[in-house]
This record gives sequence, C-alpha cells and structure tokens, in this order.
Amino acid sequence: MAGQVWHTNALGGYMWSANLSRKLRTALQPMVRFRQFCDAREAFGLGKGETFNWNVYSDLADDGADRTLDETQVMPESNFSISQNSLTVTEYGISVPFTKKLDDLSEHPVTEIIHKVLKNDARKALDSAAYAQFNAALVRVQGPDATSIVVTENGTPAGVSLEFAKEHAKLIADEMAERDIPTFDGNNYMAIARPSTLRGFKDDLEAIHQYTSEGWHVIMNGEKGRYEGVRYCEQTNVASKGYTNTDQIFFFGADTVVEAVAIPEEIRGKIPTDFGRSRGIAWYALLGYGLVHPTDTTQQRILVWDSTT
Repeated sequence: MAGQVWHTNALGGYMWSANLSRKLRTALQPMVRFRQFCDAREAFGLGKGETFNWNVYSDLADDGADRTLDETQVMPESNFSISQNSLTVTEYGISVPFTKKLDDLSEHPVTEIIHKVLKNDARKALDSAAYAQFNAALVRVQGPDATSIVVTENGTPAGVSLEFAKEHAKLIADEMAERDIPTFDGNNYMAIARPSTLRGFKDDLEAIHQYTSEGWHVIMNGEKGRYEGVRYCEQTNVASKGYTNTDQIFFFGADTVVEAVAIPEEIRGKIPTDFGRSRGIAWYALLGYGLVHPTDTTQQRILVWDSTT
C-alpha cells in the first residue's frame, strides 16, 4: 500500500513522536493566482473527454463607419458574426491512502492534515492548468533595451529581454490601450508575475504611491500595487522559466480564459476496504480550461512579457 502507514516514521509514525509539537506544521501554500482571473462557465452533465463550446461575437461588420443620418434617410442596417471555440473537460485529482491503525494511534488529526495537504495540491494543480492557457496567448512582448519594447503575434518573443522596468510598464499599458483590450475591472488591466521578476520594477516605484483604493474594487489574491492603470499580482504556483534577466509577466484585460466546470473540486473519502483497515482521502475535479480567443490576433486579450533565454 503506497500511502500513510503507522510502521514507517516518515509516512506516519512521526505523528506520534513526542519530539514533535502537536501543533499542525503543514507548509504554507499560496492561493490561486491565474485561476482567479478565469471566466467560470457551468458545464454540468459533461463527462471526461467531452467538449465544451462557447460563442464568440464579433463587432458590427462596418464597425467604426459614419453613423450620421439625414432626416428622411431609412435607418441603415448591419450584422455581426458568431464563431465558436471549444475546450475538453478533463479529470483532475490525487489521493492519500492511510491505515486505520495510523488514524487510531496518532496523536495528530490525520484526516485534517491530509485535507490541508490535498487542498494545497489542488490549488497548485488547477492554477497550473489555468496558466497553461494564459501561456498559449499569441502576443509576446520583448524588452531589447531600457526604453522600448518589441511586440510579436506568433507566440514567440523576438529576442532576449532585459529586466522589467517602469519604462516597459508604461509602453505595455499603452500597447494594451491601443489594441482596445477591455479592462479587467472597468478601469484597470491586470498583471501576474513571480516576486523576483518585479523586484527592480518595485524598487523603481518605492517613491510612488502604488495603490489607491477605488470604491468597491476588490484587491485580488497576491495583489501588490497599481501603476499606469495596471494592477500587479505576484504568484509562486508556477515555476520560473529561468531566463537570464527576467521572467514571464502576463498582462491582460477581460475575457481571457474560460473555465468549464462539470464537477467543482471536492474532497472525497475512500470507501474503507480490507474490513475497514484501509482508508483514503482524495481531491477530485472534472473541468477544463480554454483560451477565449486562441487564434484571432486582432482579439488577443493577453500580452506576455517574455524572453528567448
């Protein structure tokens, strides 16, 4: 049985050891970062491997044309197109088996500890699945020097980027506005990066007031501040890319990634076997993630600050 057992210290015996505090000592894990920005859609009734579709609506066919009318002119007409994108619903989960003897003899709450560990694992696993779709965005931004950016639309950066700085932040904010990307909260764009990636940027802004509360706006998980109309969040769920000077930063507005939920993540208990001696707890989910605009370069909502090495 691969799991938690009483007769091996590292797998359960230490839950008795008098040398350990009875206070729970589980590693602190971050909350989700990428997943909180996905658009959740109900997909109840779908099974593993089934496809979830959603509609994408274009602007009017003659968007931006002159709308002035003469007094006797018949009201002009137009139309818009509808396309569909899809994703595949997938099973996620893992379990931790344990013995009845471990549960009975342990001075620590075995099931409570397993619940915490499984919840931390679920957060990281599902956040990584959401990240994979964010990282499928086509628009990449490279910073070849301290005062300019290069934008590509093929999913690959143009070259090696320098460390991200406030000058780059301004140019990217302008690029998003020029592309008419809708803001995330009605006023601001969002950005997600690892803490060390933003270190030089944060040092640049030490003398600048970074965040001002605006009415009902909610501070998102991991949010550190706002600059040039972009709210910055830090994440450690997804590992560093290991670039020389920087790491990825995801800039985005609204309508980014769809999360289709057939069965939300949940904790499940194993039906005891071997006459009640073999037990287990698992987390399980049936859902899927998909980029809202996977191929249309004119409708990209995500800009990825990136580098080739």
